[in-house]
Amino acid sequence: MLHIHFTADDRARLRLAERADPLWETVLSLHQMIRPDPFFAAWRRRTGAGLAAAGAGADLRLLTTLAPRSSYFPDFLTPSDDDGHPPDVGTGIDRVLSTGKGRLRTEIGRLASGMPRPPAWLDDFAAGRPRALHRLGDALRRYHAVALAPHADRVAADVRRDRNDRARRVLRHGGEAVLGALGASARWRPPVLEVDYPTTQHLRLDGRGLTLVPSFFLHDHPIALADPSLPPVLTFPVSRGPLWIPGHARREEDGGGRAGTALDDLLGPTRAAVLRSLDTRRTTSALADRLRVSPSAASRHATTLRRAGLVDTERRGGAVLHSRTALGTALVHGT
Repeated sequence: MLHIHFTADDRARLRLAERADPLWETVLSLHQMIRPDPFFAAWRRRTGAGLAAAGAGADLRLLTTLAPRSSYFPDFLTPSDDDGHPPDVGTGIDRVLSTGKGRLRTEIGRLASGMPRPPAWLDDFAAGRPRALHRLGDALRRYHAVALAPHADRVAADVRRDRNDRARRVLRHGGEAVLGALGASARWRPPVLEVDYPTTQHLRLDGRGLTLVPSFFLHDHPIALADPSLPPVLTFPVSRGPLWIPGHARREEDGGGRAGTALDDLLGPTRAAVLRSLDTRRTTSALADRLRVSPSAASRHATTLRRAGLVDTERRGGAVLHSRTALGTALVHGT
């Protein structure tokens, strides 16, 4: 659990960034390349094919090693201004590459300590060797050009819509209303914001305020920087539009073959995503939160799948729980 402790001054200095941060989006999209949520399955297929065509496989391996989908990745990969506001992508990459050697050594060391067999080349990054940093800058630029730049309009539109909704909430109910609407994994219990987290952390703002940074590619709980001495930032997932099928790349194969795209064709992309998400039993609200749809839409899709024999639904106390049937699992895995 992450506990963010507010003072009265911190509540007055709560800020909402105007746009997504391109470096946070880079890191969080890398996590979707490692293990995609259903919303990003088609994007991952298209991006994987684009990176392969560009000969950028080594870039992807480098970046996913530096930014694993785990409880820790280095803070220097997601720099911000002193006031927490996102830089543009070029400025952000320049700041990554200008990280001081002491900080590189500390953060790379912490990353390596969590790896069973850290690669030897991490020592070059920890030492701040120019050749290693030059390699990192090139990898970040190439990855951003293939994975993020083609989708900038969609990302900006969803972030803008989400920000406008939150701004209206502030006008009606005050600034703290934003803290109570950061998703099912976050709870505002004045003066503490609690976030479901893989580790136990306490972030005391001590009058510095907090900048909320919207993210399109973040799919789970909000994320803070690991170093509490840095300007406090909390990145949170925006409410997105319809299930994302970028371009016309639905026929691209992904590892096991065409089962994923065939399932989209058979059920429709949203119901296919619902079925994929039920790899573990979920409540209606958890399913809705995972797919970024309304609870009524999640319930409607689950009901349709249940009638087709693909989903089981049971009521337990005040909750409605959904799980896949054997037939539903066979369809997901193409068997």
